[in-house]
Amino acid sequence: MLVVAFMALTIVVSLGWLSTPDHDVLAVMSGLWHEQLHLFFQGIALLGGLELTTLLMIGLVVFLIRRGQVGDAWVAVAFVADEVFEVFYKTNLEHPSPPYATAHADGPSLSMLFEGPTGLHNSFPSGHMMRTVFIYGLLAFVIRRLAPWPWARALALPLAIVIIVVVAFDRLYLDVHWESDVIGGLLLGAIAMVSATVWLDRPRRAEN
Repeated sequence: MLVVAFMALTIVVSLGWLSTPDHDVLAVMSGLWHEQLHLFFQGIALLGGLELTTLLMIGLVVFLIRRGQVGDAWVAVAFVADEVFEVFYKTNLEHPSPPYATAHADGPSLSMLFEGPTGLHNSFPSGHMMRTVFIYGLLAFVIRRLAPWPWARALALPLAIVIIVVVAFDRLYLDVHWESDVIGGLLLGAIAMVSATVWLDRPRRAEN
């Protein structure tokens, strides 16, 4: 279902059918802008940045390996595949980012080296949104399964949802993405996250 939804959204975006609602949301978010909050939202952007999400992914892999779950550590492949798909779509799907005159400075990230006038100028899907859904959704799944503390298991999913919602708003508030980019990133991240949880939840051999 998620794959079908993402494919349908990709077709709709490529045809330009979401241009009007995209611009409407951009106009609303521009009206909410306050310079005093800029630094705060730049900080929120770091939650979905390439650097932090990669470190969290590495940390999860190390944790799984140290538990002797080497096979589970292959879940990192889904993270890498997600990034490959992001670059593929931003390279091949003509969908320019919001105008630079409108967008505000994003949170610092190495991913900026691949954007802008000399790099990838297309913005579908949102990489921040994609990574946020994947990594925090996956961490919530692992914590709910393995954490020894009931409070951690209880808070894992609600906290992941809050982070996802906040980052989604951040992408729109900073005017660095269209709403269609955010939805696309959410769907692509969810596809990878569900694939990763299916792998972690696969049937085990009796000796394991």
